[in-house]
Amino acid sequence: MKVNFFTSKREYEDKKNEFDSAIKNVIEGGVSTLGAEVKDFEKAVEEYTGAKHAIGVASGTDALVIASDILGFKDGKEVITSPFTFLASTSCIARHKGRPVFVDIDEETFDIDVNKIEEKITENTVGILPIHLFCQMANMDKIMDIAKKHDLRVLEDAAEAFGMRWKGNGDNLRHSGTIGDMGIFSFFPTKTLGGYGDGGMIVTNDDKLAELARMYRVHGASRKYHYDYLGYNSRLDTLQAAVLGVKLKHIDNAIEKREHIAKLYMERLSSCKSIEIPKVKGEQKNVYYVFNILAEKRDELAAYLKENGIGNSIYYPVPLHLQKCFSYLGYKKGDFPVAERIAEKILALPIYPEITEEEVEFVCETINKFYNK
Repeated sequence: MKVNFFTSKREYEDKKNEFDSAIKNVIEGGVSTLGAEVKDFEKAVEEYTGAKHAIGVASGTDALVIASDILGFKDGKEVITSPFTFLASTSCIARHKGRPVFVDIDEETFDIDVNKIEEKITENTVGILPIHLFCQMANMDKIMDIAKKHDLRVLEDAAEAFGMRWKGNGDNLRHSGTIGDMGIFSFFPTKTLGGYGDGGMIVTNDDKLAELARMYRVHGASRKYHYDYLGYNSRLDTLQAAVLGVKLKHIDNAIEKREHIAKLYMERLSSCKSIEIPKVKGEQKNVYYVFNILAEKRDELAAYLKENGIGNSIYYPVPLHLQKCFSYLGYKKGDFPVAERIAEKILALPIYPEITEEEVEFVCETINKFYNK
């Protein structure tokens, strides 16, 4: 049996008529930038997430870069974030000549350890950039309390967190990305809400920040050929918006299927003493974007799974503070021991709504077989 780490083909076959019709409508209507489908999708995201404003851009990375620029994460100012994440969560700060300041992660959730944030705040700190990673939102109650106390801006990296909701100390669940000053989503194909190419979005409840984001995505123009700022060329593609509009209609069902698959993994792997399954902390709704395990002999297991036709991935093999591109920050091995330890053991297993129970059973049987050898 071959088990893909991810495939979009099954979803396409299942909803072929919807996708074909959406794409055909865009092409027949005349291809345009920021077409009607983009506006419709932005409105749908606002309704789904509760965000006052949703601004479509070309990628999750662009969303981070633009939002960081707008929030002043630049010119030597310090922004506190996690070293255990994808490059874009930190390069968006460095690209504007801001200074990323790392804090180690929580052992159980892999999110930023909120109890270590305040000790890193200086007179030069302007913001916090929490990352909602894999299946877990960061503790936004604590982060927002710290930000308010020290007058800091908060940019939520919710690239992996579309559909996640945080209750915390409040009465209502709040969607990821809508709690801080600004938030971002990625619509990279593997994401819980993923397109057929790149795409991203900025969300905010602040009218002024939304106005700036809309200008920044079109070169900084307030109207055509009138430039108030040095902005970017970063617009959500109309064809991608059409695809995403179809997928958003089915997102709750897709999340339910992911949860079912995750529970299967937990049940079938619960007796394996050589692996550990991360915990979800706090009152929140997760979406199981990635199903990770912490595995003994991780690299050997990954190779064994591959030999048996099972796709897998490692998010992330090297924390950012040890990456060559950030060597100028002066960090060294041992500075963030939890992130370093997790990076040596973490392994992602296949999970997407269309994966079958038979395939999950095969993955679990193969893992148990490896450790029982």
